[in-house]
Amino acid sequence: MDVGQMQRQWLDYTRSLFIEGFLDNQFLQLQQLQDENNPEFVVEVVSLFFDDSERLLKDLNFALDQQGVDFKKVDAHVHQLKGSSSSIGAQRVKNACIAFRNFCEDQNVEACLRCLQQVKQEYCLVKNKLETLFRLEQQIVAAGGSIPMMELGF
Repeated sequence: MDVGQMQRQWLDYTRSLFIEGFLDNQFLQLQQLQDENNPEFVVEVVSLFFDDSERLLKDLNFALDQQGVDFKKVDAHVHQLKGSSSSIGAQRVKNACIAFRNFCEDQNVEACLRCLQQVKQEYCLVKNKLETLFRLEQQIVAAGGSIPMMELGF
């Protein structure tokens, strides 16, 4: 596959992530902060998001598994996950966190457990999608090409 084909594949794949609601414009804004002085900026920020999310999901699992659930603690973890997912543009994770926080307010353990599963699923999906996107970028660069820029609102 030549560089032009890989770049088109990258553009099509990236568009699909927006159309399917995995990402929002915040991700494009993150990409615009990347330049030749810091070519790994987006990968680094998203990797921090992955690490943070893994820790928060474990903390949520533990907190909801306790006999007397501390809903303030659960809500604080969900709030943090919502913020970090919002900061990289992981729209579906953010939206799942919003629903989760509503059930924390209601102190509904069963609903919180269902929401946790939904958040985990959305997180795994976006993680896989972004890892695929980054692999495509590596292939383009390895072939001597550059990553195309997407416009806000493409």
